[in-house]
Amino acid sequence: MLAAALLSCDPGLQALFTPSHPALGRYAVCTTDRPIDHVVADPAPDRPHFGPAEMLEALDAFGGAGPYDRGALARLYGGKRVRVVRGWVERGDSFESVTLLSPYPDATLARLRPGTMVITWTLPRPYTTPRLPFDAHQ
Repeated sequence: MLAAALLSCDPGLQALFTPSHPALGRYAVCTTDRPIDHVVADPAPDRPHFGPAEMLEALDAFGGAGPYDRGALARLYGGKRVRVVRGWVERGDSFESVTLLSPYPDATLARLRPGTMVITWTLPRPYTTPRLPFDAHQ
């Protein structure tokens, strides 16, 4: 994960913006007061490879995976776009997909925070394809 000492993970935000029972892997939602450009420019040798920044509508930026109140999030942003940067990193024992979002909402969806939200999806290795249940009707 990104410079863990600078991140504060938030179970409330995780519950809002990620699936409660992902089919594969695990999620973490953390935040930092650092601007998104500083997170992307982190000089750590094992930092993720990041793509270009995008400016997205809030509902597009936060997606449909979590149970957050879409109306409340749209009202909070009031048409303001979210800066989103996506990246990935492979580690010896896992693959991580990282999404950076700024500004980000607090867990009550009542105010926007100026730092960066970091949503990380981790797929541990070795990964094997799940076996499908036997279908007796075939």
